[in-house]
Amino acid sequence: MSHDKTIIWRSSKGEVIACVEKNKVLRENLDEIRQICQDALEDAVLMGCDEQQFRVVLAELLDSLANPYPPEG
Repeated sequence: MSHDKTIIWRSSKGEVIACVEKNKVLRENLDEIRQICQDALEDAVLMGCDEQQFRVVLAELLDSLANPYPPEG
């Protein structure tokens, strides 16, 4: 699953993030997050947890992330 290679990252103003290194870091971060989430899902299912409940909890975790930086403006 490497759909992240087709993501065109944009700034909050809509400008394309064209820096190769920034795109590399973003891609690597997504790859790491994907693998950690996959491992956690497999662990949960193997331990008898409901897959859908795990996915809901994971989505709630993502929704709870806070941006520590003030908005640009």
